[in-house]
Amino acid sequence: MGRAFEYRKASKLKRWGTMSRVFPKLSKAIEMAARAGVPDPEMNSALRTAILNAKAENMPKTNIEAAIKRASAKDASNFAEVNFEGKGPYGSLIFVESATNNNTRTVANIKMYFSRNAGTLAPTGSLEFMFDRKAIFEFNKTTNMDLEEIELELIDFGLEEIEEEDGIVLASADYKDFGTLNTAFETLGIKLIKAKLERISNNPQNFTQEQQDEIGKLLEKLYEDDDVQAVYTNIA
Repeated sequence: MGRAFEYRKASKLKRWGTMSRVFPKLSKAIEMAARAGVPDPEMNSALRTAILNAKAENMPKTNIEAAIKRASAKDASNFAEVNFEGKGPYGSLIFVESATNNNTRTVANIKMYFSRNAGTLAPTGSLEFMFDRKAIFEFNKTTNMDLEEIELELIDFGLEEIEEEDGIVLASADYKDFGTLNTAFETLGIKLIKAKLERISNNPQNFTQEQQDEIGKLLEKLYEDDDVQAVYTNIA
């Protein structure tokens, strides 16, 4: 299973820099989930998942609670999910997911990043078919865990693939089966580290290190934007 390229996980970013960018994005995801349902994770599976992913990035409990509280405020921001597709240097393909309360600002910024870094925006939907949308689940393998048995248990709930490396298990399914499979993990008593939707290139391409460095300049600008939640490419 190929993992989606998320530029925020690049090792070149320093830890403090990563946190300064990731925490606000995680907070936004929590706020959106809370506003879409109820501000109680026990009764809101989307919020429960957003909190799970925030904890996986070591986001403090106080930050999580503050995000939930903001979602319940009368003057809370209404965020809309907006996606962008484009081509970067050397024919690289880039898919950007954003959450914004000011679409005009976000569109202008994204266009600027592409134009200033040898890239061009593409019409909405023109590149989406080049990425498979997958539900990705991550959990630790315990000593008494039989992955073959777990795989058989979860196939009926949409599981497509499961693999383990260095004690970390990655399970994938079609994005439409996210909720069903997430519930199945809870039923089996498997404690997840992360659970999220990712876009994975179905035709990854190899680029030289020099080319990747040029593409990386655009990716970094994109992810530095507060409205951008995730960035995916076709880099192998």
